[in-house]
Amino acid sequence: MTAEGFLEGRRLQLARGVLLQCIMGGYPAAKFYGSDDGDLALVADPAQIHPLPWSEEPRALAICDADELTGESSNLSTRGQLKKVIARYAALGLAPVVATELEFFVFAPNTDPTQPFQPPVGLDGRREDGHSAFSVSSNNGLRPFFSEVYKCMAALGLPRDTFMHEMGVSQFEINLLHGDPLLLADQTFLFKHLLKEVALKHGLTVVCMAKPLAHTPGSSMHIHQSIVEIGSGKNVFSDTDGQPTAMFRHFIGGQQAGMADFTALFAPNVNSYQRLCHPFASPNNACWSHDNRAAGLRIPASSPVARRVENRLPGADANPYLAIAASLAAGLYGIEHELEPSEAIQGEFDVPDNLSLPCTLHAALERLKRSQLAKELFGTEFIEGYIASKTMELTSFFDEITPWERRVLAAQA
Repeated sequence: MTAEGFLEGRRLQLARGVLLQCIMGGYPAAKFYGSDDGDLALVADPAQIHPLPWSEEPRALAICDADELTGESSNLSTRGQLKKVIARYAALGLAPVVATELEFFVFAPNTDPTQPFQPPVGLDGRREDGHSAFSVSSNNGLRPFFSEVYKCMAALGLPRDTFMHEMGVSQFEINLLHGDPLLLADQTFLFKHLLKEVALKHGLTVVCMAKPLAHTPGSSMHIHQSIVEIGSGKNVFSDTDGQPTAMFRHFIGGQQAGMADFTALFAPNVNSYQRLCHPFASPNNACWSHDNRAAGLRIPASSPVARRVENRLPGADANPYLAIAASLAAGLYGIEHELEPSEAIQGEFDVPDNLSLPCTLHAALERLKRSQLAKELFGTEFIEGYIASKTMELTSFFDEITPWERRVLAAQA
């Protein structure tokens, strides 16, 4: 909308069904968003109004809550769902603290989607071949791109912790500083938007698919989680002697209880399961461990004050609001019901059947469809609408015949 209209306080309304729009642009049946498809109000968060530093003409972006016209948050809003989870913690005198680690690929423009992505041509005239993991080399020619990324992050108030070249070809990772879950979800969303916009200016393509390249590690969005007491700021996962508390165990127990039911929320696309079924440190399980990257729930080595639980299931393609909400809601469910986790695993291990997770989008949606826990924590309207939208996407995928099928199966008798 115009700056004048925004500053005058003009209300911006949006059809309710847009919150269930699938990634191809279509919508599930109207019954999933109120039948008459009435309007929602988009209410800007005053703390999340940002002039866009990469825009040549003055433009600003406002992150909004999607509220019903009666004033309450829409059940279909993922940002609203996260705010509800945070409020449930606050009612117990607790505040969750999270940090996200986001991985992504930087590619040359890909004008033909039937062809694989390629890294950009570097300063040495070559394309990266995969030997630059964790390197400080700049021969990939991306320094001007990342310099602008850093400047834009500073302009948007996005503090960064560490940044590195990851294991994949032209793959990178940034760690955002830990803090309030809603703030971190906003920052993760803004960062992904920033990446794509700045890449276009530099003739590049940033891809946040979970698995854009075969035989290459996928991209994750690991979520680090701890809980502090409101007021004192004490980490409730550690006692006065620095030992793990019962609340720490119960939080892990809740994570384990919810991971299979919530897999479709953490891994929302067909491609998500390419990452999980070819696990380069991308565990498709609900096991937990001390500092073992093969476990879906990892307890990083840290001091007692920084004791936290890392959920390694979400991919870079996950909705940060929904993934954080689902992970924290599962942990809170464990605390409220005093759930005990399984035994911690170390070293190489076989995943017990009860801790394995769905390995396709179809299986994940079927699990979510049967989940009373998901409906209890997020409401029937949201879960059924989400399933309807994702089922449309899965059906669209099955409507296409892939090159693999033509190449391998056409000659079969």
